[in-house]
Amino acid sequence: MHRVSFLSLPSYVPAGVPGRAKSKPAGKAMAIGLRAGGTQEVTISDMEIVSAVRARLAERVGRKRYELWFGTGTELQVGDGALIVVVGNRFIQDWVRSNFRKDLEVAAEQVLDRAVAIEFRVDESLSAASCASLSPPHDAPASAPPKISAKGNPREHEGAAAEIAEPVRRRKFSTLSTFVVGDSNRIAHQSALLAARQPGNVTPLLVYGASGVGKTHLLEGVWAGHKRLHRQAPVVYLSAEQFTSYFQEALHGSGLPSFRRKYRGVETLLIDDIQFFVGKRATIGELLHTVDTLLRNGRQLVFAADRAPAALKALGPELTARIASGLVCRIDPPEYNTRLGIASHLAQHMQLTVSEDVIAYLASHFSSHAREIAGALKRLHATSLALGRPISLRMAEEALVDLIQHNGRIVRLSEIEKAVCDVFGLETESLQSTRKGKSVAHPRMLAMWLARKHTRAALSEIGHYFGGRSHSTVISAQKKIDAWMTKGRSLDLPERAWKLDDAVRRIEESLRTA
Repeated sequence: MHRVSFLSLPSYVPAGVPGRAKSKPAGKAMAIGLRAGGTQEVTISDMEIVSAVRARLAERVGRKRYELWFGTGTELQVGDGALIVVVGNRFIQDWVRSNFRKDLEVAAEQVLDRAVAIEFRVDESLSAASCASLSPPHDAPASAPPKISAKGNPREHEGAAAEIAEPVRRRKFSTLSTFVVGDSNRIAHQSALLAARQPGNVTPLLVYGASGVGKTHLLEGVWAGHKRLHRQAPVVYLSAEQFTSYFQEALHGSGLPSFRRKYRGVETLLIDDIQFFVGKRATIGELLHTVDTLLRNGRQLVFAADRAPAALKALGPELTARIASGLVCRIDPPEYNTRLGIASHLAQHMQLTVSEDVIAYLASHFSSHAREIAGALKRLHATSLALGRPISLRMAEEALVDLIQHNGRIVRLSEIEKAVCDVFGLETESLQSTRKGKSVAHPRMLAMWLARKHTRAALSEIGHYFGGRSHSTVISAQKKIDAWMTKGRSLDLPERAWKLDDAVRRIEESLRTA
């Protein structure tokens, strides 16, 4: 319970207080006498304080912004003289801290008649719950055709829905709840959640990255989440190639007015692979007008591309400027722990029984994107059926050897040595020395691990190259690096501490560009 001046309390529990508060059980407010000077003092519960702060906060920031940032994915709690803001992940924490700290301080001070400290905490279960709320219900297929809100000829309206729904009917869309989140994609995933929950608040949204990092999954997830939460609002997902084809058909036959009603009357428009528009001047002009119309009406736009806006200049300065003015999120290749999650999730989806050591093997040897891991699991499934044996680590090593060797170009041991030395700032050939300090020993173990991944060299050959060591030393190095990556361990070198997965990524980038 907290005591406050009765005169300082507004009528702070109005009907329909926005949001919810999950805090200590609320007791009844009760009068406990008078202060000197005649001010009545009351005791109110933490729940009532939170409700009052929420009401004040909604008045300050506006209902739409309040519901977006302080709705079901955020909790307010009272404890130790502070107002505690609990959110689902660091992305929201940083955003709320940067943009709403002052509003929270003022709202709390208005309720409690004194300055209150604001604390921020992360509870990942809130993010998981928010994500699950965007999953389509089991009895409603995600491939239901989107409704197009347009005035005009009913036949044209039906044709538009059928035309746009055609690619949707061919497969079930992915959802945001099945997206494996890690450091490489966390901001993009959270932005997609916001776009699905509150269309128009993060518009335009661009997610970009290399092939296979999850861009299409996020766009499909926004579509599925939008259909789940805003059943009557029209939403359209299509590729840039489809948009171009439909525009060309309209230009040369079906008519532009009908085409424009189809795409400018939606609540959310999602377009994948926008780099495909490069060189298509007429389509770019039409898209620019569509984008301007939707932005002017506060609608949600979500794009995906394989490169950053600065590398999309061929789309024209106007369209590039519109895209860059919104929220731009890069997705990097998944780090090791994310690859573990991807491999585990895909194995469950395929209904395969796969041990943890096989999952770790896949995460270690297929590092570019999820499609590689999916292909490896399919190979293991086929091998298991053909041999009539369960999937084991030995089977994985034998069945996937050609996939691993052709996963990238085969490199030489000397190239691995040079890349490791360059990244860690070591002297040339230091990895071949007899030095045993961890400043050299740890990079040497990593070099052996990379040699097992990227070369066809035998264990004895790798050991001999890196200082005349035995094949058992190479095996030990591989096991240690695998264990360190699983635990998220860093390499503590004299110059700096390297997060192991970041170091591997830097070295492999160096190998690719060599």
